[in-house]
Amino acid sequence: MPDHAEPAARPVRHFMLSQSCSTLAYQMLVVAFGWQVYELSHSVLFLGLIGLAQFAPQLLLTLIVGHTADQFERRRIAQYAQGQQALGATLLALACLSQQQSLTLIFACAVLTGSARAFESPSMQSLLPTLASETQLPRSLAMAASARQSAVIIGPALGGMIFALGAAAVYGSCLLIWLLAMSWLQVLPPGRQSRAKEPMSLRSALAGVQFIRARPVIFGAISLDLFSVLLGGATALLPVYARDILHTGPWGLGLLRTAPAIGALATSLYLARHPLRRHIGRNMAWAVILFGLSTIVFGLSHVFPLSLAALVVLGASDMVSVVIRSSLVQLETPDAMRGRVSAVNFIFIGTSNQLGEFESGITAAWFGTVPAVVLGGVGTLIVVALWRRWFPALFERDTFAGPAK
Repeated sequence: MPDHAEPAARPVRHFMLSQSCSTLAYQMLVVAFGWQVYELSHSVLFLGLIGLAQFAPQLLLTLIVGHTADQFERRRIAQYAQGQQALGATLLALACLSQQQSLTLIFACAVLTGSARAFESPSMQSLLPTLASETQLPRSLAMAASARQSAVIIGPALGGMIFALGAAAVYGSCLLIWLLAMSWLQVLPPGRQSRAKEPMSLRSALAGVQFIRARPVIFGAISLDLFSVLLGGATALLPVYARDILHTGPWGLGLLRTAPAIGALATSLYLARHPLRRHIGRNMAWAVILFGLSTIVFGLSHVFPLSLAALVVLGASDMVSVVIRSSLVQLETPDAMRGRVSAVNFIFIGTSNQLGEFESGITAAWFGTVPAVVLGGVGTLIVVALWRRWFPALFERDTFAGPAK
């Protein structure tokens, strides 16, 4: 490797280590959240509410965190956010050790985690492009996605296995891993940052929303990704499938949560070597269609291997959509606005999982678990048809560089 490439490579590696550790801890925490909530409440509605508890603070803080990420040092913001998540894991571990665990405390820590992730995710997303040159950025994004997906794969399975030792063991492990994530950020340089000159105001805070809304291709891609995950996501109901439909224990729940990430990792590695170059809009449409179909198959399956396979395909198709959407956003956003645009993007995409969990919990309480998942998959297919009519420029997009000629 040439000498001039090495200084940029080391910060990117440190960034990936911190991001991977934080993602690993969060995925382990989510497994413990789901299993404990269902164990204490025996309610699919409460499984949905745990997702809402994480989503609500992220939604309410969107405009503030975007401006903060553009105004202050993004590395420090991410560190403080990771420390807040470590604090929540500490409280839960102490509660379990003292036999004081309760739904109230779990929901309070879910809110704490959600508010911390509201600051961490946009800060980390907008930090990476400042650590690598424009020529290094595509490869860095692919490598970061692969590392993140590896953590998403390992986290649920590891959390499920550690849960056999008790919930306190999971929460304690999360604490240690978040402390490690903070240490990797500590050795990271602040990076190049064009800080916002304007003070906090409604106009400044809404700049990210206006930026996305003025670009139909970006707005269409982000909103399509949002509604497909919102309707097709069934992750909140995985504890029900693991326990009552597929009849497995916490280990089975861990594998079910891991399966989509396996598909996503395989796809991200493939796309890193064979990046998408043509037919961007058409590829995104077919990916979302496949996402909806695999959701329907998972919803109807009562066989564990088939359920795992459907979730692998679901994760693979979702990764194609994620790569297209994130590439469009990163390549068309100036650095001075990356924090605000990333915050809005995070609400559309990063929190769609939590809001999707709430939607799944509500529909499962109304119609039953299996019908709720199947209806979500059908709804995803309907969304693709509607978006094809409402956002024709997105589906006609040929390359990342510009519209089809």
